[in-house]
Amino acid sequence: MSAVEARLADLGLTLPEVVPPLAAYQPAVRSGAYVHTAGQLPMVDGQLPVTGKVGAEVTAEEAKDLARTCALNALAAVKSVAGDLDRIARVVKVTGFVASAADFTGQPGVLNGASELLGEVLGDKGVHARSAVGVAVLPLDAPVEVEILVELLP
Repeated sequence: MSAVEARLADLGLTLPEVVPPLAAYQPAVRSGAYVHTAGQLPMVDGQLPVTGKVGAEVTAEEAKDLARTCALNALAAVKSVAGDLDRIARVVKVTGFVASAADFTGQPGVLNGASELLGEVLGDKGVHARSAVGVAVLPLDAPVEVEILVELLP
């Protein structure tokens, strides 16, 4: 077990299986020292636990937990091409999309779920730049989607 996966276990989490693509793309692609993940939905055992817009059918706190799940799925996608999460030198960028009710403006708070998980699991290597974007709708009516860019050790 890698040190990163041991840290996940300490947090009571396990790395899930990679979420299979829902269309014509790969869950993650390595280019040189970088791994780019596709947008990861908060799938759990092949299902979305919640659907709808944040600020309407989904609370901000629920969405924050879903963003955490997205980040965990993104780490699984990184491992699928890197082989070992201990190879992560740092998380460079997190981009998050929040399916938002018209008056919802708390996208940064929702994406803190992903950012905080990466910090808890990777420590200083998990500190990153980030964009939090509100959108009208996401695939499968998911409330949140997260993609990450990581740099690998040589």
